[in-house]
Amino acid sequence: QVQLVESGGGLVQAGGSLRLSCAASGRTFSSSILAWFRQAPGKEREFVVGIRWRDSGTFYADSVKGRFTISRDSAKNTVYLQMNSLKPEDTAVYYCAAAGRIATSPHEYDYWGQGTQVTVSS
Repeated sequence: QVQLVESGGGLVQAGGSLRLSCAASGRTFSSSILAWFRQAPGKEREFVVGIRWRDSGTFYADSVKGRFTISRDSAKNTVYLQMNSLKPEDTAVYYCAAAGRIATSPHEYDYWGQGTQVTVSS
């Protein structure tokens, strides 16, 4: 079992920034993918960005390239999502998830956090 807990969401104006955190616990791992997904009201859950724990390799959705940055702190078993130049269309519940291999489909992820709300006003 892996437990994931997100934090850092909130309300921000367009053009502003937020930093999300995902703390992992329950088991040790070094060959895992940690990813961020988001889900807006009435829409499907979509992939945002992922990071490979072993070597910090990253892969981003086109919609957030150049604005969002994922990183990890191995000592804390924590993944961060720095979000800059936020747009109203970024408004969603953001989820942290873990998988055994690189994937963009939520069905490939075995563990999920509870989500944290991000709201961007115009």
